Amino acid sequence: MLLVAAALATGATAATAAPPAAKAASHSVKVCSDARPGEAACAARAATDPAGKRITSNALPPASALTPAQLRSAYRLTGTASGGRTVAIVDAYGYPNLERDLAAYRKQFGLTACTSASGCLKVLNQTGGTSLPTFNLGWAQEQALDVDAVSAACPDCKIVVLQAKSASFTDLGTAVQTAAKLPGVVAISNSYGGSDASDASYGKYYNFPGIAVTASAGDNGYQGASYPAASSYVTAVGGTSLNQASNARGWTESVWSGTGSGCSAYNAPLAAAANSGTGCAKRAMNDVAAASDPSNGGLAVYYPTSSTSSTWGQFGGTSEASPIIASVYALSGNTGSKTTGTYANSIPYAHTASLFDVASGANGTCTTTQWCTARTGWDGPTGLGTPNGTGGF
Repeated sequence: MLLVAAALATGATAATAAPPAAKAASHSVKVCSDARPGEAACAARAATDPAGKRITSNALPPASALTPAQLRSAYRLTGTASGGRTVAIVDAYGYPNLERDLAAYRKQFGLTACTSASGCLKVLNQTGGTSLPTFNLGWAQEQALDVDAVSAACPDCKIVVLQAKSASFTDLGTAVQTAAKLPGVVAISNSYGGSDASDASYGKYYNFPGIAVTASAGDNGYQGASYPAASSYVTAVGGTSLNQASNARGWTESVWSGTGSGCSAYNAPLAAAANSGTGCAKRAMNDVAAASDPSNGGLAVYYPTSSTSSTWGQFGGTSEASPIIASVYALSGNTGSKTTGTYANSIPYAHTASLFDVASGANGTCTTTQWCTARTGWDGPTGLGTPNGTGGF
């Protein structure tokens, strides 16, 4: 998940202040430095021990980290397949050892190799070329989380990574537009966001009926809407804490206190959400959710520690949730229709019985309870809930 340093101008007066600093998350640290003016900073979070030291392991994934088998068990994805559909990931800057590190991750968990030689993996720049941007450690760690999350949720999905030349919203948006034109892409994951903004200004980057465009809600707790999660064109993805349990499902979920949520001041409400009681006059976020708590549901990730070295760690943030949900859309094969102008974000509202409703926890205080506090049915932090198989998508 990324935080745009300079607000996105929306019609009349553009905000000049940066979004609020990330809400303090217990036992985790953000992996990127603060943004420079006009750019974005990734905000994926790495789990730490009580002393604040990152949970790492050179030889094996941390025992506390979520494995692919556990993730698929939690969301009843075991045995599902996409038939080779493609999930696109949009991030900024380069990551020269992405393919090597992804290979280590997939080998560790017994997943079929996904390589550029086989056509399973592509890494492109924002316009679709192969001249890749310069390395950035924080952004490379974000990319490692993203490709590992897709691999975990949808092992047979093809993956294309679009690396923007900078963290500017224009460059990231250009990468999304490129991704939407690539053959086979059915879902595009965007683990970044900034201040609430208008689709009139930025919607051209995300307006792709027939493709599931997902966006992270942010890691600031309840602060109001963020863009592009607040776009009427995307599926806004919130975050949960996920724990194993001795119940019928085998897992419990509650709101992750760091997840973003809120109401857009600019964008049209989803027609599909009209009966959900959002309490928002305009676009409400979120639509759905997935594991995001770095300490409770954080994913095992093989990630770079420098331009040459990598190791195992445990990562979360709503950066984890967005690629998971994009992968579930790919598994379902149901991503709306370009012909009829149907957006993928409408689909869960017609299939709420095929989601796990998250009804406990909160991400802050708010004037309208459901904007920040879980309840039965729709709520801001977790939307309609988390995947229960692919039927909700």
